[in-house]
Amino acid sequence: MNRDLLNPPADRSSRRAFRADLSAVGGAALLVAVAAVVGTVIERRDGSLFVDWPPLLARWDPHLGPGTPLAVAVAVLVVAHGPRLAERLGRRALACAAWATATAWTFSLALVDGWRTGVAGRLTTRNEYLQVIDRFHDIPAALGDFTRHILLHSPGNWPAHVAGHPPAATVTFVLLDRVGLGGGGWAGVWCVTVGATAPVAVLVAVGRLCGERSARRAAPFLVLAPAAVWAGTSADGYFAAVAAWSVAFLALAVTGYRPRATGFLSGLLLGLTAYLSYGLTLFALIAGAVLLLGHRRTAPLPLVLAGLAVVPAVFTLLGFDWWEGYRLLVTRYHEGAGGVRPYGYWVWANLACAALITGPATVAGLRRAAVTGGGAARRAGGGTGSKSAPPAGDAGAPHPESLRLAVLLAAALLAVLVADLSGMSKAETERIWLPFAMWLLPAGALLASPRGWLAAQAVLALLLNHLLLTGW
Repeated sequence: MNRDLLNPPADRSSRRAFRADLSAVGGAALLVAVAAVVGTVIERRDGSLFVDWPPLLARWDPHLGPGTPLAVAVAVLVVAHGPRLAERLGRRALACAAWATATAWTFSLALVDGWRTGVAGRLTTRNEYLQVIDRFHDIPAALGDFTRHILLHSPGNWPAHVAGHPPAATVTFVLLDRVGLGGGGWAGVWCVTVGATAPVAVLVAVGRLCGERSARRAAPFLVLAPAAVWAGTSADGYFAAVAAWSVAFLALAVTGYRPRATGFLSGLLLGLTAYLSYGLTLFALIAGAVLLLGHRRTAPLPLVLAGLAVVPAVFTLLGFDWWEGYRLLVTRYHEGAGGVRPYGYWVWANLACAALITGPATVAGLRRAAVTGGGAARRAGGGTGSKSAPPAGDAGAPHPESLRLAVLLAAALLAVLVADLSGMSKAETERIWLPFAMWLLPAGALLASPRGWLAAQAVLALLLNHLLLTGW
C-alpha cells in the first residue's frame, strides 16, 4: 500500500529509513540555501558569478501563464494515478504513456512563460544556434571552417552555444530549416518532443538491466521531473534524449535483444552524442556500467564500435576536427565568463543546481542507493545481515534489483562529479547536466511512498517555473 509523504510508515525500520530520507532532503535544501545566500553576496560584491539568482541562471519574476492550468492538471494526475498505472499498463502502453506525459509536462511548464518566451524565442537569442543558420548554406564548407570561428577574437566568432558545442547541434537545426521546419517555434517543438523521449529510453534501460519492477516504480519519477523546467527551454533536452537512447540500445544489446541491430544503433547514437556536446563523452561511464550489468557484456561490442565510428568519420571527412574544436573551446571558455566565475564557489554550488533539477525524491533515493551499495560492499567483505529485507528498506541484504539500480545510479553520479571537478561546468548546470540528471531520476524507484514524493517533485517544479524566469 502506498503511504503519503506526510504519514510516515509505522514499523520501526521503515520509520528510521524515512527519517533518514528527510534528513538527506534537508541537507540538500540547506546546500541550496547556502548557495543562494553566498552566491548573492558574491554577485553583489563583484558580479563574478554572471547569474542573477544564484545558483541558477534566472531572475525573480513571479508569474502565471497559459501553461499553468495544464501543468497543475498533469501534476495532479501523475501524483494520483501515476504509480498505479505504471504497475498495470503493458510495456508498450507504459512507454507511450510515459512519452505523452513527459511531453505534456514539459510543454505545459514551458508555456507558463507563454509561447514566445517559453518556446519559440528560446533558441533565437544572440547566444543560440538559430543565429547562424544562414552561415550554413554550404554545410561541408561551414564544417571545414568551423574551428576558425570558435575563439572570441577570431573573425566572425560563433555565438556562445555554437562555439561551445561540436557542430552536430547546429547542423540539426540547419537540417530542420532545410526541410521547412525553420524558426524558433519548430526548433522549440523539436527539442521538447524529442527530449520527452528520454524518460522512455531510461525506462527501457532500467527495465532490461535492473528488472521490470524497478522500471515501473521509476516511471512516474522520470516523467514528472523538475528537470523539465529546463528541458523545455534548451537544446540540452534534445541532447539528453540522444544520449539516453544510446544507453538504452546498449542495454538491449547486452541483454540479448537483437544485439546486432541494437548494438550498432547504440554506437551510432553514442558517436552523435559526442558531436552534440563535448562534455557528454562522460556517458562512457554510464555505458561502462551497462556493460558491467549486462549478461552478454562483450558480444555486441564489435557492432557498437562499428556504429561508434560512423558520426566521427562523417564529420572528420567533412573537415571538422573534434580534438581541435575541444582545444579551442577550452580557450574560448576561459576568454569569457568561464574564466571569471570562481571555481571555489561553483564546484559545490553546481551540486545545489543538480539537487534542484532532480528534486527531493532523487536525493532521498540516492541516499537509499548508497545504503544498498554500502550494505553489499560490507557483505562482500564478510559482513552479515538478514536476507529478507525489502528493496526499499535500509536493513538486511539488498534486493538484487535495487543493487543493480544502485550501480547504474552510481555511474551517473560519478559522471556528474567528474564534470563538476573538471571546472568546465561552472554555472548553468541546471541545463548542461540534464542528460546526466535523467539517469539519477530512477532513484525514486527505491522509495516506499511514491505519491508523497511525486507531489514534492511536482511542487518544486511548479514553484521554480512560476517564481523564476529561467535563462534558458
